[in-house]
Amino acid sequence: MSLLAQEQELQSMMGQGQMLEAFDKFYADDVVMVEATGEVREGKAYNRTFEEKWLESVQEMHDGGVGAMAANDEAGQTMTESWADVTFQGGMRMKLEQVSVKKWENGKVVHERFYYNAAGMG
Repeated sequence: MSLLAQEQELQSMMGQGQMLEAFDKFYADDVVMVEATGEVREGKAYNRTFEEKWLESVQEMHDGGVGAMAANDEAGQTMTESWADVTFQGGMRMKLEQVSVKKWENGKVVHERFYYNAAGMG
């Protein structure tokens, strides 16, 4: 399966509300994830807990989607531009937009870096 097809499947699962299932299927045990703030999270278990806490912070997911996607099979990388319209616990509604760049090895994401307006998240 091409990297583009894998990224498309991952994004499709996320779009159907299967975020943790997509994480379990596509992320390596030693994955490193880097936020736009520079925060580095290492390991699948730690990152899954982070994802669970983020999902618990969401009161309602109104909409979301993918704007653009690219893959370079030779370099083992994918890039996806995505957005979500979310209301968090407490009632704050935001449109979140980000680009994620993933490094893949053996069908699993081993590194992911997010680019977004970190100043707008406070």
